[in-house]
Amino acid sequence: MSFKKALTAFNNKVLNRYKIYNSLFMNLPYEKISNIGMLIPILFQKSREGLTNGINPSDIVATFFDRHTDFKTEEEKVDFLFRVIQYIERQVVLFDSIEDSAFPRLIKYTDEGDFEEFFSIAKARHQEKSLKEKLGDFGVRIVFTAHPTQFYPLSVQNIIHDLRQAISENNLKEINTLLQQLGKTSFLNKEKPTPIDEARNIISYLRNVYFDAIGQLYSGLKNTLEDEDYSNPSLIQLGFWPGGDRDGNPFVTAEITRQVADDLRTELMKSYYNNLKTLRRRFTFREVEVLLSELSDKLYHAMFDKSVKISLDEILSPLEVVREILIKEHNGLFLDMLDAFIDKVHIFKTHFASLDIRQDSRIHIRSVKQICAKYIDDFNPDVAYAQDEMIQMLTNSAISASPSDFEDSLIVDTIRSIQQIREIQEVNGELGCNRYIISNSEDIFAVMNVYGLFRFCGWKDAAIKVDIIPLFETIKGLSGASETMEFLYNHPVYKAHLQRRGNRQTIMLGFSDGTKDGGYLKANWEIFKTKEALSKLSEQYGIKVIFFDGRGGPPARGGGKTHRFYASQGKLIANNAIQLTIQGQTITSLYGTVPQFRHNCEQLVMAGLSSGVFSNLKTDISGEERAVFDELASISYQKYSDLKAHEAFLPYLQKMGTMKYYGRANIGSRPGKRGNKAKLEFSDLRAITFVGSWSQLKQNVPGYFGIGTAIQKLKNEGRLDEVKGLFRNVAFFKTLILNSMMSITKTYFPLTAYMKENAEFGEFWQILYDECQLSREMMLEISGYQELMEEEQISKASIAIREDIVLPLLTIQQFALQKIAENPDNREVYEKMVTRSLFGNVNASRNSA
Repeated sequence: MSFKKALTAFNNKVLNRYKIYNSLFMNLPYEKISNIGMLIPILFQKSREGLTNGINPSDIVATFFDRHTDFKTEEEKVDFLFRVIQYIERQVVLFDSIEDSAFPRLIKYTDEGDFEEFFSIAKARHQEKSLKEKLGDFGVRIVFTAHPTQFYPLSVQNIIHDLRQAISENNLKEINTLLQQLGKTSFLNKEKPTPIDEARNIISYLRNVYFDAIGQLYSGLKNTLEDEDYSNPSLIQLGFWPGGDRDGNPFVTAEITRQVADDLRTELMKSYYNNLKTLRRRFTFREVEVLLSELSDKLYHAMFDKSVKISLDEILSPLEVVREILIKEHNGLFLDMLDAFIDKVHIFKTHFASLDIRQDSRIHIRSVKQICAKYIDDFNPDVAYAQDEMIQMLTNSAISASPSDFEDSLIVDTIRSIQQIREIQEVNGELGCNRYIISNSEDIFAVMNVYGLFRFCGWKDAAIKVDIIPLFETIKGLSGASETMEFLYNHPVYKAHLQRRGNRQTIMLGFSDGTKDGGYLKANWEIFKTKEALSKLSEQYGIKVIFFDGRGGPPARGGGKTHRFYASQGKLIANNAIQLTIQGQTITSLYGTVPQFRHNCEQLVMAGLSSGVFSNLKTDISGEERAVFDELASISYQKYSDLKAHEAFLPYLQKMGTMKYYGRANIGSRPGKRGNKAKLEFSDLRAITFVGSWSQLKQNVPGYFGIGTAIQKLKNEGRLDEVKGLFRNVAFFKTLILNSMMSITKTYFPLTAYMKENAEFGEFWQILYDECQLSREMMLEISGYQELMEEEQISKASIAIREDIVLPLLTIQQFALQKIAENPDNREVYEKMVTRSLFGNVNASRNSA
């Protein structure tokens, strides 16, 4: 595909329309200041010129006020800056809506293909049979998380939905009206959302987008395969963390989990009821009408009464009877509509999305110790018991724990949450809640403690219908993962548990904390190698291993081009399913509309099936190439480790960035760090806050730091061709570099160039800047590109516009941070300004945290 054609299409469908519709903002109903729309372009121009010339943000803002406004008092100036922030937030919404509405028209310019094309290639290569066999057992699971990276309240999201539709229809009058409404609608949450608020926000996507999108995708696939008998309702599955993920979130309790499970079920019943209501307009035949009316009544009662239980069979049985009647007596009239509905019921069953439970392994250690101390007479929680002795207690002790026996709220909740999984399964079905994920897994006890807790909480071994999923995320956890799993595969108790679970083991690998811990290149390479090792090990033991990836939005948290990442995994990595987390901005930007969801899910399915069908790059990596990769990862890791060890590392983020302001933004129920220690420790810092803080500084350090140094070292040794060979030939390496290029494309060090004169942090800023410049230079050299993201012109153009939109906002943010450093009497006003400026930047970046 021609880069020129792609850019022309983007400019016509997005950029030009944005310029036209943006002019409507001239009339937005802002009080006091009528010409704000004319002043912002001036502030943008002065910011660009000033920052390029090394002028600090405070001086840029001061000069702007002196030369271009009549404001005299600080109060007037502050009020104006807050209104600029509000204006830019709405510009971001407008651009999002235009780009999203253009999405279906721009797909053909991305060179990503669709499933129909994919299947045609497979047929031409005589791979049709193997492809169908793979599709019969393959699955993609998209797991929604409650991580706080989406700032739009529900009221604004509703406007965005309507605005997107109006733009698609080019309805200028409606667009103008909606922009007026947007100007009068607050973007702020008055209070922090509760876990229930977060859950219901995402459930609205399930009802309004994914219920239909997954059904359409599944039906489309069947049509492409030309196989009416194709059946794999697990092809696209949804997972759900809000209300079940209690890792570091004290506000998620057993009561919250139960309420979310109920909401998922009742909202699904509403979707079924509405879908059935549409069907009944066509199925007006006497026998059919009676059956569907009875089913409709059952669904209606289940919609509003959480105590009403309706089984999967109660929904499917009448539908199957109706199907037989249609075929025998009515020539199959409207059969396709009925089959589409039956497919949805098979897919969503009675749970809609599987509610995962997640907790930190350290909480399990604490729980096990307190429970054993309570019920085992001679157990001493301060004694380090031998491994065999501890496992014996976990797997054989006759303990029946009751939450009423404990005062520690964490222990009480741990017991209650494990006990109620069975209750949720009885109402929502086993798939409603059958996965328990263990954060910070580093040894066998991460898993065995949880197995023991299930036994302590009343579960008989044979009745534990739950997958216990270790999450290996730190470099230590990743390096010991194979040893941990081999022990578990061999242990008779856990081995028997796996046999009851169909000899399937899901293992989660976390990019976020891996990158935070080991740096971009090292973490990604270690995860890749860990997957290879675990794949080989699992195959030896007859275990079907499934990898579940904790992928956030930005490359620094495992994000970037997701389908490209999975297509590059290689034949040595088990490919039984693709499972990944998505969150906040990623939900809205990649899966927020039916066309986006269908396309990106289709891409994931193809990535899992492709084995290089759409790529000329090889996915296998030779021994020589591995050696080079190891060297690069090792050098990069050392460079990043040295940075973390720098005395200015955490103080820089705390004093010069926005890290401490994330918790004030009322965007999520989860605290910004684990635990409640007074002094911030790196290990307690959440990856979202960590990566997001670098993004606000426009430095994006976790997305590239160390890569430049690593490549330069090999270049100095006369081995640059070896690195070029990796980029040219190895799909996984190229994927990492392309995603890292995105991180650097979103950097803008002139914004913070004034910091190099800072006595405390000037040297540290220079280290960051030098590595960014070096990484940029080295990436261009090994790729042969003239510019970063050369092969992704549409994405690059989108980033450029978004960065331009928020540049005045970022200037204001840095201005406010500089004012805070002066400790003025009205410090709280500027702190509020920093907090407010987070919103537009995060939303514009779409994958910044």
